[in-house]
Amino acid sequence: MGVDVSKLKRFVELALEEDVREGDHTSLSTIAQDAQGEAKLLVKEKGTLAGIEVAEHIFGFIDAGLTVEVLLEDGSEVEPGEIALYVRGNIQSILKAERLVLNVMQRMSGIATRVREYSEALSGTNTKVLDTRKTTPLLRFLEKEAVRIGGGANHRFGLYDMILIKDNHVDYAGGIAQALQRAQAYRVSNNLDIPIEIEVRNFTELEEVLANEKVDRVMFDNFTPEEVKRAVELVNGRLVTEASGGITLDTIRDYALAGVDFISVGALTHSVKSLDLSLKAKII
Repeated sequence: MGVDVSKLKRFVELALEEDVREGDHTSLSTIAQDAQGEAKLLVKEKGTLAGIEVAEHIFGFIDAGLTVEVLLEDGSEVEPGEIALYVRGNIQSILKAERLVLNVMQRMSGIATRVREYSEALSGTNTKVLDTRKTTPLLRFLEKEAVRIGGGANHRFGLYDMILIKDNHVDYAGGIAQALQRAQAYRVSNNLDIPIEIEVRNFTELEEVLANEKVDRVMFDNFTPEEVKRAVELVNGRLVTEASGGITLDTIRDYALAGVDFISVGALTHSVKSLDLSLKAKII
């Protein structure tokens, strides 16, 4: 899939406005304008590396004269002491890019590391782990890319690419049938080619969904693994199935063995510890 380069460029521009503005006065005052150097991106913690492609773009946006030598690819399992890449060129440019590259790569690698753990817990099953919208504002495109690198699957990217009817929508609409009827009419009247998914909280709601013929996906919210197994049997392949709600690394395999297609986990992105990386420079 890869990162959206135009979106990344806009992100870098905003990040530099936040961090650099009229100039990095520390580097400008202590380092000669034409000084050349080299830096290595050093891994300091075991995990799954993510953000290498993004880092290459960031260095290039900040200074097209910088050259990057990649030693480890996105998705690599890394150990402390390994070198992910070298960057060479103007020292002031390297230092301007340093914090942004590290912030992005540490965050993305932390997410990829966690996703890899969840993906490995699903080994041997047909279930995929999904991310959610519980992401850092304006960083969603990078965090979802990290999920993909870690072996997970992306759910909807926003409110614009799926109709996902959750409990509040159901309650405000007056029930499952009313919510689905309105969603289906809206999709037709607006000529939208997007899927409809609906969340159910119990088997009564599931039966109402199964009585409707124009749903693409059903989400079992806060069901036990045993309930998910029964629900999957009731669906019997008519809809894509998803489980969500408090599912952890300790319980995710039980849900997968219940036969569900997808399991969504907000913790993949909303409370991740960044992977420890650093950029060490030397003068050529």
